[in-house]
Amino acid sequence: MAVDILGHLLALYVTPANEQERAKVKRLCQEIQEVTGESALITFVNQDYTGDQAKGRGIELQVMKLPHTKKGFVLLPKRWVIERPFAWKSRFRRLVRDYERLPEVLTGLHFLAFAILMLRRFAEVIFQSA
Repeated sequence: MAVDILGHLLALYVTPANEQERAKVKRLCQEIQEVTGESALITFVNQDYTGDQAKGRGIELQVMKLPHTKKGFVLLPKRWVIERPFAWKSRFRRLVRDYERLPEVLTGLHFLAFAILMLRRFAEVIFQSA
């Protein structure tokens, strides 16, 4: 899942459980560039990914790693940007568990859920200004 800084869904790619997610980073980067009109420059990823996976797409992957001398809870920078949409999507019962057999259905349900969330925010802004 790729979101912008506000948490709006940009791109989503569902992988089967027996495939590595990091193998599909190139495809996700391509989708991000298509949606943003080649304007995405920096992407923050967790430590499972390496910066070499997005070469040729014009996106610099900045890996957020835990410090080696970690004691207790350590807040990673920009981690909240992706964690917030994960919390939002957990409000939708069909997205909490994996009931779907086809990845296309699951992808469509994600886009539908985020469209509902965006419509709710839009309606709040419209009715507050009226």
